[in-house]
Amino acid sequence: MKAKYSSQKPHNHHDSSNHIHEHDHGDGHIHTHEHHHDHPHNHEHDLEGISKEEKTLRILLAHWVDHNNSHQDGFKEWVDKANEMQKHETATYIQKAIEFMDKANEMLLEAKKSL
Repeated sequence: MKAKYSSQKPHNHHDSSNHIHEHDHGDGHIHTHEHHHDHPHNHEHDLEGISKEEKTLRILLAHWVDHNNSHQDGFKEWVDKANEMQKHETATYIQKAIEFMDKANEMLLEAKKSL
């Protein structure tokens, strides 16, 4: 990431990574050098003041979406295999299940946003 700033302007980074900065010290001479910023990044502050049950629900909603997604590759594989076996109706039902799972994931994510 390149960021241009004068040496007098502050700059902040929110992750641990190397960055190249161009510095203009006001004398027309611009040079670059690398900085490493190591700042802890913690999202726990977002969960302060909520109940244990709500924290658990937030975690579960995200987990359920991940879990559903982990099955979709297998489902897609079996859509193809069912079609190869000339089981087109079966493939259609599996494909519809994938579509319903996508919709379920959308609803789970909306539920998480509503918390």
